[in-house]
Amino acid sequence: MRMTQIKRILMGTASCLAVVASAQSVSAQDTGDGYLGVLLLGENKRDIQTDVATAITTVDEEEIRDRQAGTISELIDSVPGVNLVNGATAAGAGINIRGFGANGTYGTDQKVLIRVDGVTRGSEELYRIGNQLYTDPFLYKEVSVIRGTVGSFEYGSGVVGGSVQLVTKDASDLTGGEPGFKFRQALEFETNGDGITSSSILAWQPTEDLEFLANYTRRTLGIQDDGSGNLINPDAGDVDDPSYLLKGKYTFGANRDQSLTFAYSDTDSDQRDVPYDAFARLDFGNVDRTIRNKTAELTYRYNPVQNDLIDLSVTLSYSDEVITNDAITPGSSLLDADHQYETTALSFRNTSLFDTGAVSHDLRTGLEFIQRDRLDAYAAYGGVDDRIALFAVDDMTIAENLTLTPALRYETSHVEGSTAPNDGTYDNDALMGGLSARYAFGNGFAVFGSAAYTENLPIIDDLNNSDYMEQPEKSRTFEVGASFRRADLFADGDVFAIKANLYQTALWDVTSYSGTESVDTKGLELEASYSHNAGYYVDLNTNIARGKGSDSDGVKTYWDGVPADSLRVTFGKTFGEELDLSWEVVANDGMTRTDNPSAGFAAHNLRATYVPQSGVLEGTEVRFGVENVFDRQYQPHLWTRAAPGRNFKLTLARTF
Repeated sequence: MRMTQIKRILMGTASCLAVVASAQSVSAQDTGDGYLGVLLLGENKRDIQTDVATAITTVDEEEIRDRQAGTISELIDSVPGVNLVNGATAAGAGINIRGFGANGTYGTDQKVLIRVDGVTRGSEELYRIGNQLYTDPFLYKEVSVIRGTVGSFEYGSGVVGGSVQLVTKDASDLTGGEPGFKFRQALEFETNGDGITSSSILAWQPTEDLEFLANYTRRTLGIQDDGSGNLINPDAGDVDDPSYLLKGKYTFGANRDQSLTFAYSDTDSDQRDVPYDAFARLDFGNVDRTIRNKTAELTYRYNPVQNDLIDLSVTLSYSDEVITNDAITPGSSLLDADHQYETTALSFRNTSLFDTGAVSHDLRTGLEFIQRDRLDAYAAYGGVDDRIALFAVDDMTIAENLTLTPALRYETSHVEGSTAPNDGTYDNDALMGGLSARYAFGNGFAVFGSAAYTENLPIIDDLNNSDYMEQPEKSRTFEVGASFRRADLFADGDVFAIKANLYQTALWDVTSYSGTESVDTKGLELEASYSHNAGYYVDLNTNIARGKGSDSDGVKTYWDGVPADSLRVTFGKTFGEELDLSWEVVANDGMTRTDNPSAGFAAHNLRATYVPQSGVLEGTEVRFGVENVFDRQYQPHLWTRAAPGRNFKLTLARTF
C-alpha cells in the first residue's frame, strides 16, 4: 500500500468522523423545552495524581492507544520534565528527564531508570548507539514516569532524572477475567514514511484461574521527511521491527491468594548500511546493525486474604540485550564492535499494612540480587557487575491529613573486569534514602515536599579508569509543591485539578561526562486539567528548567542536557462514549542558554477516536490523527535532526 492510497483512506476517515461529530453535536442541542439530553461527565486524557507527594504521571492504555506513538519515547514525551533526543525510531532516540538521561552522545547516562514488568532494561554508556529501549507501545497497557529521586528507592540506585515503569498487557485485560477466547487486531497506517503497523493479540482463559496471552506486533516505517520536504537521516534506512510477547498466569490456593506468572518478550531490529552514530552527528562510517532484546520473567505472588502483613512477590528475571555492528568498510575495530548485556535478577518484595497507634503504615520492603554480564568489545570493556540491594519505603498516614514517607536503600556492588589491563576488581557500597511529606487541608488543597540522596555506583563501562571505579557519583534533590482538586468548582459536575512541583538537584563527583565535575539543575513542572459535564476538557502541562555544569577549575557553563521551556495544551470534546475529538498544541521557547542554541516553535496535532457502542461496528475502534498539522519545519532542542513534517495516522482495531 503506497502513500497515495493511505492518504485516501485517511482523508475519507476524517470526512466520516467530521460527519459523525456534527450529528452528535446536533443531537446534544436544546430541544426547545430546556432538555439537553443525557450529559456525561467530561473525561480528560490523563488523570493528575494530586493525592501523592511524588512527581508521578501515568499514561493508561486508553491514552497509549490515542497517542498512536511509534516508540516508547514518543509515548511519554507529553509528560512534563520528559524530553526526547529524537523520537520517531527506537534506535536513534533517547529519553531525557530533568536534564539527565540521553544527551546526544550516549543513549543513556545511568541516571534514568527503565523497568519493564519490574525488570530493569537498558545498557550503560555505550558510545553513540542510541537508546536501548527497543520495544513497541502496542505491548503495553500502562506507562508511569516518576520524576526525580525520591520515588525511586524501591526500584534502583543512582536515579537522578527519574524512572520509567512499563506494564505489559494481560489476557484478563481482554477476557474480563471470564473463561473464553478473545482476539484483538489493530492496523495502523501513517503517511510520512509510509508506515504500517500490525498488532495481533490472542487471549485465552480456559478457567478463571488460568490465562494465556500472545501478542505479535510488526512495525514498518520508511524514511520520513521534515516540514520543508527534506529527508530525515536518509542513511538510516527503513524500520522493520517485529516484537512479540508471551504471557501466562495461574492463580491457585484456597482463597485464590497465590499466583504464578511467566512472561517472555522478544524484539528485533535489523538496519542495513546505516551510520554507526545512531544520532547522526558525526560520520564514523556505516554499519549493518542488528539489535535484539529478549526478556524472560517468572513471578510468584502470595497475598493471603486475612493477613494484611503479607503481600509477597518473588521474581526471577533474565534479560539479554545484543547489538551487533558489522562495518560496511572493513578495518574499523570501533565499527565492528558487538555489544551484549545479560542481566539476571532475583527479587523479593513484600507490602505490609498495619497500624501503630494513630499511624497507618503501608510498608514496602525488598531484597534484590542482580548480576550484569557484559561482553568485551572494542572501546567497551567487558566484565561482571554483581549487586545486592535492600530497601524499605513506608507510607505513614497520620490522622488522614498528613503522610510521611521515609525511604532507605542500601546497595553493594562488586565489579570485575574480564580483559587486561581492565581486569581489576572493585567493591563499592552506598546507603541512600529520602523523606517526603504531604499535608492535605480537607478542601482539596495539599502541600508537599521531599529531600533525597542517591549514589550512582561505578559501572563496567568505566573499568579503564581506576579513579572512576572508586568514586560513586552522588546526588541530592529537594522538592516542594502544592496541588488542588475540586469537583463542582465552576459548574455542576465539572472537575478541576492542578499540581505544581519545584525541584533543585545537585550532582557531584561526576564520572559520566567529560570535563565536568558537578551539575546543578532546578525547575518547575506543572500539570493542570479541567473537564465539564458537557464533555469539554482541557489538559495543560509546562516545564521550565535551568542548569549549569562546573569543570575541575570551578568554571560554570550552561548545562547542555537542560531542555527548552515548554508548554503543551490539549482542548477536547467527548460525545458520550463514542467519540473523542482533541486539538493539541506543543510549544517550545527558543533556547539560548547553551552552546547549541535552537529556535522556538509551536506544533499542532489533531486526534479523533470513534468507538461505536452498538450495531455491527460495536467492538471496533477507529483512531485518526494528524501530527504537525501545518507542516512546520522545526528541530526541538536536544534533538540531533529535524522533527517529522505533517503526518496522517489511521488506526483500525477490533476485539472479537
